[in-house]
Amino acid sequence: MTDLINNEEEAEIIYIADDEGNDEAFEVIMRFELDDGTDRKYLMVVPAEEDGDEEQEVFAFRYEEENEEIKLFPIEDQAEWDMVEETFNTLIGEFDAAEENKG
Repeated sequence: MTDLINNEEEAEIIYIADDEGNDEAFEVIMRFELDDGTDRKYLMVVPAEEDGDEEQEVFAFRYEEENEEIKLFPIEDQAEWDMVEETFNTLIGEFDAAEENKG
């Protein structure tokens, strides 16, 4: 299950507290689940204030939804991070290929 955020759709914005406790706005660019039987869900976000033309740093989190609230968990295990990064790169490659075929 993969949701890629399309430019025509309204961006989903979430707020994540920084080290000082200040909420920072992030745009969700992708949500996905790994096909490893764990039912873990992940989302990829970029800072919302950034200029869309420049390359942005992408942040990844494991998340759980509870009563309309999203709880984020950092990915601290290197093997889990590698799996998430590989899945993200594969999905972005498929999305880019689909976009090229439209044009």
